[in-house]
Amino acid sequence: MRQNRAPDPPPPAPGAPAVSPQNLKISIDPAAADAPFEQVRAQIADQARDGRLPVGHKLPTVRGLAEELGLAANTVAKSYRALEADGVIETRGRNGSFIAAVGDAADKEAAAAAADYARRAHRLGLDRRAALAAVEEALRATYEPGT
Repeated sequence: MRQNRAPDPPPPAPGAPAVSPQNLKISIDPAAADAPFEQVRAQIADQARDGRLPVGHKLPTVRGLAEELGLAANTVAKSYRALEADGVIETRGRNGSFIAAVGDAADKEAAAAAADYARRAHRLGLDRRAALAAVEEALRATYEPGT
């Protein structure tokens, strides 16, 4: 039985950066504690935040990246959904997924989380010094584990 295939996409415009899974420099460690979808999500997010994947960079298709990494398409799709929910990527329908302005989304999310924390700490009766000490301890534990 013959299956219908979608036509291949047109070649990129001259001078446009190549879009392939290899541009992402993602590796999956099967022995890692994090699930493969989380490894993909974290590596794309890190590369977007540090500029290796610039704003507007088109990501490979879910199926293309899944094939390259030897993962199920649903695994990569779950990563893309999480990245979109975090504001790291934006999906433009059939046009694909692109790196969003990560700094803006991250700054807004951090500000919202800080405001939520401040309201909760106040409601719990913590004074400003105790609330800041709790934040400092949480940041130290996150950014400097084991110290």
